[in-house]
Amino acid sequence: MSPEINPDVVSEPIFPIDADRMHKFDPAMTELMTDYVKERLAMTDTSVDGLGDRQHLEGVMSGLIGDGPRPAKEVLDIYVDHLAETILSSDSPRFFAFIPAAPTKAALLFDMVVSAASLQGCSWLEAAGAVMAENQALRVLADIAGLPASAGGVFVSGGSAGNLSALVVARDTARYRRSAAGLPEMRMRVVVSDQAHSSIKNALNIVSMDALVVPTLDGRMAEEDIRSAIAKTPEVGDVIAIVATAGTTNAGIIDDLAGAAKVAQEHGWWFHVDGAYGGAGMLSRNLRHRYDGVELADSLVMDPHKWWFAPFDSAALIYRDPRLAKAVHTQNASYLDVIHDDAEDFNPSDLAYHLTRRARGMALWFSLAVNGIDAYRDAVDYSLAMTKYAVKRIRTLRDLELIREPDLSVILFRRLGWTQANYEAWGHQLLRDQTAFVTHSAWRGETVGRLVLLHPGTTTEMVDDVLATLV
Repeated sequence: MSPEINPDVVSEPIFPIDADRMHKFDPAMTELMTDYVKERLAMTDTSVDGLGDRQHLEGVMSGLIGDGPRPAKEVLDIYVDHLAETILSSDSPRFFAFIPAAPTKAALLFDMVVSAASLQGCSWLEAAGAVMAENQALRVLADIAGLPASAGGVFVSGGSAGNLSALVVARDTARYRRSAAGLPEMRMRVVVSDQAHSSIKNALNIVSMDALVVPTLDGRMAEEDIRSAIAKTPEVGDVIAIVATAGTTNAGIIDDLAGAAKVAQEHGWWFHVDGAYGGAGMLSRNLRHRYDGVELADSLVMDPHKWWFAPFDSAALIYRDPRLAKAVHTQNASYLDVIHDDAEDFNPSDLAYHLTRRARGMALWFSLAVNGIDAYRDAVDYSLAMTKYAVKRIRTLRDLELIREPDLSVILFRRLGWTQANYEAWGHQLLRDQTAFVTHSAWRGETVGRLVLLHPGTTTEMVDDVLATLV
């Protein structure tokens, strides 16, 4: 029989011994980690590293995590000797694939501060100082885009999160206006280019909207292309927004932003600009006119972890009228009432689909303040100049053809006679030799070569080393 339990007897709680041991300051581990960080930050020509072998990595890591502790040096050595070399360094000046990252030293260091202080940035109540700093950085970006003083926003994890959050606001704002006008619910559509980023299609799928795809001749969505697509569509009453791109990811193309804005205003549609990669091109005085019309955007995305030289993961989502975003994204719950006491505050958690978030804009804020905007202008202009250099070299080399004149710092080219297998073998050999990391892409159904020159530490010699392997 089970012993009887006396309800009047309350057992004392049992506290585990030394339960806070993980939270105690460890000088030796701190010195170990900061020494590694110093060494990493001191690198000037960071290697691109290589690909991983799953069987080898599984063997190295087998049984690493168990019930008991392990020496910090042992675990760090596994990372340094086995893991790090299989993580491609997108901050290397030899990283010419996808869209590279080239965070400033100031941004990297302050990102450590954000992590070490466990800073979060959900609301004014919890993180007023962090929100103020992030808002100052957002104001710099909004001013460069020419958005009004009323503009505001939030830093999210990336362009995909920014595009999704903005399109949710576009959809729900349209729903509210239709309801106020006594119009019925309908499935909505958004005008997009055939070169729009894959995240746009994904976002439309998530929010149950469809795309009205605008075909383009050379990849640039112009006003006449939009009007032609609309004219060929029997009914456009279900269209609620236009998405234009300021620097497509695949080819770096800037759409006709002014033309897209004009059409959007004529129809009363939301105008969203995806400048995740190319928005920083506005820093170049020689290119600023190509962005005319961006100042009319209802929402704009620019990724600091791309051409604004900040660490992963950071994307700036800016609204012309953040009140519309607040009306859509604010999460209401009893335990959250306290953060909504002041109706005038724009909590970062109110302006995108997230709630919990790290203060991911503070690294950019610190770097902007420390370095000054002119340093950013010079860095952007440097990569544009390097792109022109590479284009000039391509034009002089036998069997190479430039596919289109770059708008920004993405170069598409073909090597005559090559198939996809040739491009793949070429890229793998460059990586094995640590010459560079390069991947192929596609243009109008054809496999082509692609270079992205973003890092201000990239030299003409590095570019020449890559191009020399093509002849």
